[in-house]
Amino acid sequence: MNKILLTLAVVCAMATVHAPAQTQPSASAAAPPPPGSWEQWVQNAKNPLDWFSWGGDMRVRNEYFDNAITLDERAKRHEQDSIRFRGRIWASAAPVTNLNINARLTAEPREFMKPAFCSTHANDSGMEWRYGVFDALNIKWTEAFDQPLTLTAGRQDVMFGEPLNWWLVADGTPFDGSWTMYFDSLRATYEAKEVQTKLDLVYIYQSAFPDDWIPTLGQSSKNFAPGLGRKPYYVTEQDEQGVILYASNKSLKNTQLDGYFIYKKDNRVHTDILPNGDNANIYTIGGKVSGAPAEHWLYSAEGAYQFGNKQDPTVAAAYVVSPSAWRDISAFGVNANLTYEFKDTLKNRASLAFEYLSGDDPNTRGTDEMFDVLWGRWPRFSELYIYSYVNENSGKIAQLNNIMRIGPTWGFTPVRNTTFSATYNALFAPESVPTRRSGAAVGEFSNDGHFRGHFLQTVLKHQFSKHVSGHLWGECLWERDFYTQHDLMTFVRAELMFTF
Repeated sequence: MNKILLTLAVVCAMATVHAPAQTQPSASAAAPPPPGSWEQWVQNAKNPLDWFSWGGDMRVRNEYFDNAITLDERAKRHEQDSIRFRGRIWASAAPVTNLNINARLTAEPREFMKPAFCSTHANDSGMEWRYGVFDALNIKWTEAFDQPLTLTAGRQDVMFGEPLNWWLVADGTPFDGSWTMYFDSLRATYEAKEVQTKLDLVYIYQSAFPDDWIPTLGQSSKNFAPGLGRKPYYVTEQDEQGVILYASNKSLKNTQLDGYFIYKKDNRVHTDILPNGDNANIYTIGGKVSGAPAEHWLYSAEGAYQFGNKQDPTVAAAYVVSPSAWRDISAFGVNANLTYEFKDTLKNRASLAFEYLSGDDPNTRGTDEMFDVLWGRWPRFSELYIYSYVNENSGKIAQLNNIMRIGPTWGFTPVRNTTFSATYNALFAPESVPTRRSGAAVGEFSNDGHFRGHFLQTVLKHQFSKHVSGHLWGECLWERDFYTQHDLMTFVRAELMFTF
């Protein structure tokens, strides 16, 4: 079944290669017509008052993956198949000039066609209704104190870096997947336009459970069912605090320089139901340079070094002085991309990506060399591979580390409102031994190989109208000598998004 679905995804995507090229509008093309009666009604309905607006969307996803969690096609529940229904409604009110009150309410029930691997619906199929949550609830003050200063307080989204390539700050709620990405935080943004510099200062206080600060609609942290092997709903494995200082400067021609300091404090809580949380003080210093040095060319290069200390009970006893020991952190990461834009009628685009995240050296018992992606636990380059990390990193989804990847991506626009991309990455493990591997997965790693495997991804997207879009997404990874088994991991997703 998985091989059939993956083949269909790749074939459908590749079929667009033979589609006719999109036509380009002439210089004398007439201006677009005014909105039709339906669009005008939508605009009026969404903005009934000068100081109030609202909207909503519904995302329907059918996701299938195989071997990503078990790493072995013979294991129980190696196939997962679910439909995710995420609905959101949002509103913004501006009671006075430069002051906005923003709210967004969302829920994502999931229908499991096969027994679920997730701990909140373990071993069951059928509908998991979950709960409703405010993933945005904040006050935003622009031009504060008559300065180029914006202050935002409350639950909000916070991302730093290139759109869809946010490296270390993007998702404060990694356990619920792409359902929510919020941070409970205070943010101040100052724009010094005379020197083309933007400064951000962010304070984060993130709780492990979604209802610690703001009540949820329906049970979330109180649905603990130990007899059924289920855990309560949580959004991260420990309580977390942090401070981010981020600066961006564009004073150099065609160049952007970024520099940042991030402090993240982890506080292990509720050890009976969240045994894989940790205590940590992580300090990260990093920088990034990006730009367009010549016509057609784009690049970005980012690097970061981490220090501090961490007490992680999930590290195997053979690699620490004692299970309760604090270890000094010494880790680093690099993330770079080079792109060539053809600027032709098909909008062809080719790029080369390189990333390196250090892994924990099993021979240094008092030092932890594992790079921590902080709040970057989201499917940045792969929807499939983030699940495999539950086996080598104490059950934590998308806690990427000990990885080097390199490979090209090609994308183009075969017809209007349609895009296609294909990516290949060779994946390696700098350290052959995953020191935080889960007990049940110990035998899934060879402990003497460095090649994780060949990764392939194809994505076909189409915008049907202003209010409807969709995509077909396929990924696979051929496991190599880093793993004991050399099975095929697969992922297929079909999505429709309806926006009002």
